[in-house]
Amino acid sequence: MRFLHTWLLFTQVRAAYPPCSLLGLHNPPELSKDGDVLIGGIFSFHSKVDQRTQMFTTGPQQPKCISLSLREVQSAQTMVFAIEEINNRTDILPGLKLGYRIYDSCGSVEMTTRASLSLVNGNGKNGSLVSCSKTDTVQAIIGQTSSSSTIAIAATVGPLNIPVVSHFATCACLSDRKKYPSFFRTVPSDYYQSRALAKLVKHFGWTWVGAVCSDSDYGNNGINEFIIAAKEMGICVEYSKAFYRTDSREKMLKIVEIIKASTSKVIVAFVSYSDLGVLIKEMALQNMTGFQWIGSESWISDVNPANVQWQHILKGSVGFAIPKAQLRGLGPFLTKLNPISNATIYTELWETIFDCKFPTQGNVEIKQTCKGNESLSQVQNIYTDVSELRLANNVYKAVYAVAHALHNKYGCYKLESGQEGPTACVNITDNKPWQVVNELQKIHFNTITGEDVFFDENGDPAARYELLNWQQGKDGNMVYVKVGFYDGSLQTHLQLSFNNISISWAHNKPQVPVSVCSPSCPPGTRKAVQKGRPICCFDCIPCAEGEISNITDSISCIKCPPELWSNDMKDTCVLKLVEFLSYEELMGIILISFSLLGVLFTICIALIFFKHMDTPIVRANNSELSFLLLFSLTLCFLCSLTFIGQPSEWSCMLRHTAFGITFVLCISCVLGKTVVVLVAFRATLPGSNVMKWFGPPQQRLSVLAFTLVQVVICVLWLTISPPFPYKNMNYYKEKIILECHVGSVIGFWAVLGYIGLLALLCFILAFLARKLPDNFNEAKFITFSMLIFCAVWITFIPAYVSSPGKFTVAVEIFAILASSFGLLFCIFVPKCFIIIMKPEKNTKKQMMGKTNAK
Repeated sequence: MRFLHTWLLFTQVRAAYPPCSLLGLHNPPELSKDGDVLIGGIFSFHSKVDQRTQMFTTGPQQPKCISLSLREVQSAQTMVFAIEEINNRTDILPGLKLGYRIYDSCGSVEMTTRASLSLVNGNGKNGSLVSCSKTDTVQAIIGQTSSSSTIAIAATVGPLNIPVVSHFATCACLSDRKKYPSFFRTVPSDYYQSRALAKLVKHFGWTWVGAVCSDSDYGNNGINEFIIAAKEMGICVEYSKAFYRTDSREKMLKIVEIIKASTSKVIVAFVSYSDLGVLIKEMALQNMTGFQWIGSESWISDVNPANVQWQHILKGSVGFAIPKAQLRGLGPFLTKLNPISNATIYTELWETIFDCKFPTQGNVEIKQTCKGNESLSQVQNIYTDVSELRLANNVYKAVYAVAHALHNKYGCYKLESGQEGPTACVNITDNKPWQVVNELQKIHFNTITGEDVFFDENGDPAARYELLNWQQGKDGNMVYVKVGFYDGSLQTHLQLSFNNISISWAHNKPQVPVSVCSPSCPPGTRKAVQKGRPICCFDCIPCAEGEISNITDSISCIKCPPELWSNDMKDTCVLKLVEFLSYEELMGIILISFSLLGVLFTICIALIFFKHMDTPIVRANNSELSFLLLFSLTLCFLCSLTFIGQPSEWSCMLRHTAFGITFVLCISCVLGKTVVVLVAFRATLPGSNVMKWFGPPQQRLSVLAFTLVQVVICVLWLTISPPFPYKNMNYYKEKIILECHVGSVIGFWAVLGYIGLLALLCFILAFLARKLPDNFNEAKFITFSMLIFCAVWITFIPAYVSSPGKFTVAVEIFAILASSFGLLFCIFVPKCFIIIMKPEKNTKKQMMGKTNAK
């Protein structure tokens, strides 16, 4: 439907203005030459139209164009040079001569559309009337420089399937094959350049940048693609402003104020070289220096913005440019012009370069007359400079691409040496422009300079750029130094490369300038986005206990594994501090000392008893049970040592079973002594023979029986669910408590419960015998010892449950030692006192003495 609409519009224009009558509406071509096949060209020889010449005229008039662009003239001359070079070759279009029609668009979209209509109409060779019987429609159009003008050409001739090959229109929108099916270009799309610029910004760590662009298709589309790519890479754009060189000064000042008030130090400028000068001029007036400029190919390799009065603003600029090339023979071709030829553009070029005028009928006063024999080879300007051919090389490749497509379309073959014939092309009469489009899509050749030329499915070439840096030369002027290269056809990590050349930065320091909204978060912290601000603006929050971040600008903290904990810097997980009651620490040493002291006291008492074994007090207190009790107390003191040190599988089983069995043995002995006291009292009554039922054999058997019960409990405990080493990570988050898990809780409390049952029974019996009428009633001391024993272990239960870590073990050891010392001191110390300090009471008479119970 769009094609039909355009075709109807086109036929209406032709009906309203027949081809031969359109000469009054359209400008004649600036440069033209007849040939067997015509190629069109549209260049902005002039940058604008003089509106004053049209203010007082009516009807269709040829507009007057002003401000000659030397760059555009050089590009047009490069097209002519390439065509002449092809015409002199026998391997491309042999026997055929290429002609050309080159129009001036005056930097205007309207004039560009006029020129494209003139080219497809097939007229406009000169100002006189021509025959309408023959059409000389161009087979392809080379142009234009700006994206907006090129869009106008592509939209106009696209439905007619006439190929358009641009050398500098970079707007990514032109890659849309549905809208522009016949468009090709020899310059990479801004889609690739935008991503290349984003990668460049990311490479130097700039996450907070400003952006300015030309208010045109080129600038708006390019900066939008950059913002999209920057967002994907975590880069934030503080501001994005569009402007045009014809905007009011008030608007330019507003943009300058925004730049001045910004905190970003890097400015990405996707602007044309003609627009940039207006902005830089205002910034120079306010002496706004120190900004790091990142430039697009439109201005980074252009000399105009590097004007002496502005170069301090743009010093250190970095950006991508089209790779330069050397075209052999182009320099002499550019300087060999005839200023008095029919091409008025040559005359104007001559007058512009040499600042003179050729005498004409209208010129009354001429300051300096052009002689026509001035030498262009002695002039240094944009037109004659062939040291860095960037745009010109793209024009050169565009012409050759069209020539190769025509060569394939016409079925041409190379003429052999000495072969005669008017042509070596077999299908020259087949002039169907869509066939040229198809052949352009398939071409793949190398230029004389060695460049590989081809187009992808969207009509785009391979994305290759030079990375340029504006550095100050020895003469004080700016020079473009190649510091890197970008090749979009390579793998992602290889696309951007740098030379071993130092980059000159805007702030005159060797370090890369910093442009971030917030300083980077060091390891040990995480980023927290500030509410209502871009993601590049954040606060650095320290990681919580047990979490780390080991990279810069981490967005989250990683939780350490269960056995690890974060260090003080929160950047590494380290092994948690393992806590257990060790032999080296003060608490362990104190407990060991008391344990060994208890053993020492017990041995001393045993020696005293052994030495005075035949004395009444020792004999009266059942020496056999006394020595067994002392032995069991020694084991009780020693078993506390098994609770100290790093728990192991064997130590865990040993400490609980040894504690349970030795204490039962101890309490059994005390219980036996208590029963002996009661039985002995009953035995003194007339007619009583109780002692024969509880003599020494029965005493031994009772101790053994009580102890065996505990042994059975311990064996069952160890068999079913024994104690084991356990890393307790629940009580403390920052350290591991290495302890012995009791395994079976029932087994653990059965052991303690059995000890408590025996102790309670012993306490009751001792309490009943406490007032027996003897001078030395041992039941009193047993009662006191059992009272201490029960008090200690009743207190132990809540203390054991509530004590953290190694203090749990310390409480258990304390209970063992306290109860052991209680038994030792209450039962044996009074006897030792009598033996040593009151030997006069250590007599049978004294022991047999009776006292009335009260």
